[in-house]
Amino acid sequence: MKIVIRIASLSFLAGLLLVASACQPVDQNANTTATSSATPPGEQKLTQVPRPAAVEQAMKDRGEQDQAKPTLRITSPANDATINGSKVEVKLELMGDLKGYMPHKDPATQKGNHIHVILDNQPYEAYYELGQPFELRNVSEGKHTLRVFPSRPWHESYKNDGAFQMVEFTVKGGGDASKPTTTSSGEKMAPPANTAAKSEGVKASPTPAREGKDFTASQAGNVDRTKPLLTYSRPKGEYKGPDADSIMIDFWLMNGKLQGDGGDYRVRYSVDGGEARFLEKWEPIWLSGWISGKHSVKLELVDKDGNVVDNGGYNSTTREITVSK
Repeated sequence: MKIVIRIASLSFLAGLLLVASACQPVDQNANTTATSSATPPGEQKLTQVPRPAAVEQAMKDRGEQDQAKPTLRITSPANDATINGSKVEVKLELMGDLKGYMPHKDPATQKGNHIHVILDNQPYEAYYELGQPFELRNVSEGKHTLRVFPSRPWHESYKNDGAFQMVEFTVKGGGDASKPTTTSSGEKMAPPANTAAKSEGVKASPTPAREGKDFTASQAGNVDRTKPLLTYSRPKGEYKGPDADSIMIDFWLMNGKLQGDGGDYRVRYSVDGGEARFLEKWEPIWLSGWISGKHSVKLELVDKDGNVVDNGGYNSTTREITVSK
């Protein structure tokens, strides 16, 4: 009887081992037809989605403005100008078939039509009130490029002929971000916009500070105006709440057409160093599925062979954004 019990016990254990073996996970590297493993919790999977409903409604509320064809002219600085001092005033002239389009920030919503102002290849700054100059502050000594184009309140650029403008200029006696900005004569300028005076007894100026930005040190790329040029526009900065549900990719393209528009080029983009995807037409897209945290977005202009089209180093740009849900 004891022998029978032992054999039965061994048979039971063998059965358990067979069941356990069957429950082991499939080796995904093996040459099998098994499907891929489930997506780990929290992994980001981005998908392209239609234009958000809030943007669609904004377009309806704006009437004909989205059919406008605004054009710009940079009146200052002049192309190839030399600027003495670290502050550069930007003055623009708006023209074209405007259909009511006019840059202005709504005090209630803090949004509105604006101009994207890009120094060298730094992130753009929004310029709302064209009645007064926009200040580039603490601009470093050397050669610089300035690019501008009109934008809608949700930062989608206008892409008509004449909307994009670019000039090159040189700064002598440029700024240092670690020191106060001064005029060319050495006098201290007012603190940056929205910055309170730190010294006791110093009264704030009764006049509103001009729009502007203190820029970090940068230099112009060696841009050939006859070659294709990609200008990164969006995404930029921090996205919170509903704004983080779907995030727009947008750019400006000069001297070239994408393959879907009858040209030879494509725009390659990737997020967080992941799989590269391609845009075949010059139009914005929206991506959904972002998870909270910091992300890097890379845009590149590539030829039919997938090679980056070099032009001053501006045709391959990476920006860091923050998503907060």
